[in-house]
Amino acid sequence: MARAKPALEHARSTVGIRWITTVGKFARRKPLGAMGAVIVGAMLVMAVFAERIAPYGYDDSIRGARMKAPSAAHWLGTDNLSRDMWSRIVYGARVSISVGFLTVTLAVLAATAVGVSSAYFGGAWDLIVQRVVDAWLSFPYLIIILSVMAVLGPGLLNVVLSLALLLAATNSRVIRGATLTAMQQTYVEAARAMGCGHARIIVRHLLPNVTATIIILATIGLGAVILAESALSFLGFGVPPPHPSWGGMLSGSGRTYMLRAPWMAIWPGAAISLAVFGFNMLGDALRDVLDPRLRGS
Repeated sequence: MARAKPALEHARSTVGIRWITTVGKFARRKPLGAMGAVIVGAMLVMAVFAERIAPYGYDDSIRGARMKAPSAAHWLGTDNLSRDMWSRIVYGARVSISVGFLTVTLAVLAATAVGVSSAYFGGAWDLIVQRVVDAWLSFPYLIIILSVMAVLGPGLLNVVLSLALLLAATNSRVIRGATLTAMQQTYVEAARAMGCGHARIIVRHLLPNVTATIIILATIGLGAVILAESALSFLGFGVPPPHPSWGGMLSGSGRTYMLRAPWMAIWPGAAISLAVFGFNMLGDALRDVLDPRLRGS
């Protein structure tokens, strides 16, 4: 028992050193991807610990602090309702992260089910599913989203549903292509020759080989979803006030008082830009690392 404990500690230290080495190698090979990972990590921390990071509530009015410029008391200034901009930016990260991860999770699950089943079973099922996807993608994405939001009304879950419907149709085509490539491999033919059922072939042989593609689609899709949610909030179809959304902050008081208090528009716009940049750079780096065709020598 005494000998097993040092061996276990040695194994844990070896795993830790291996992780540190992998992260360091990733940062050296993909500096922009590492920068994107830092931005994404900061957003996650802001979203999870918003109550501890923000000095005020997102809807707290501070007496005598209407449209104050950035200072030591208010790092990013205050808005026209005497609310601290830094606090609202921090809480806005929670809205963007929630919408992004919920949308991508729902979209990836639906796209994986549609794409993998369409490629695996083929025939009439593949023909029908792909024609439905083609018809869905033929409409401009903004018209689809606005139509769904006009029917369902504004709200967090409605934003997630409308964006997930569009993203799932787009991703299903990519996942279908990756599944068709995996099905040409000899291990799939060997599994069929051994008498494996459809469920076993899909779960044990196809899904593990399209997981890298799914991870890349999810990471890159997060930036697009955050940008789309900001656009919907800017148009008034996103998360309703008083909950802070970066797009809503740009559309309302930020646009009205842009010349008098430019920081009210600058900081939400900078937050959107950083979030999209971070997720896109991280997604591109993961694609280069996980895709064997792009790894190089």
